[in-house]
Amino acid sequence: MGAHAYYYFVPYREDIDAALQALRQREFRAGRYNPVMPFIDFPVDPSKPGPRAQHSSIDEAREEAAEDGTRSILDIDRISDEPEFCAAAPVDEALLEELYGTTEPTHEMIESEVEIFEHLDDRGQAVYIVVYRDGQPDELFFAGYSFD
Repeated sequence: MGAHAYYYFVPYREDIDAALQALRQREFRAGRYNPVMPFIDFPVDPSKPGPRAQHSSIDEAREEAAEDGTRSILDIDRISDEPEFCAAAPVDEALLEELYGTTEPTHEMIESEVEIFEHLDDRGQAVYIVVYRDGQPDELFFAGYSFD
């Protein structure tokens, strides 16, 4: 089986790691992760309930998912300056310019051209982009590939 792409838009927080951890908790509580939901349709609608968590912790869910991973943001546990296993790193400004023609892409730009997956270094890694509205940070976009 091939790796599964996932992506999320969340409200902007200056503390990127806090935003990541909040997203992980939201998706865990909703049960939007493998093995509870082996195949998730992205983008997810956070206002729609999921099947709810069926594990006592994210670590337990990751352990049960084994080499497949959770096929979700639960596989990413930290922010890193550079691409790393189980981490989310910022997208390089040169790549933002190449993909979107700006270092301040909007939600609509990213959503209409989700080409970032072609530039991910490896499975089990993620990236993030600060998303702008009217010249101000408005959202964060997280995207990655599962392990399997």
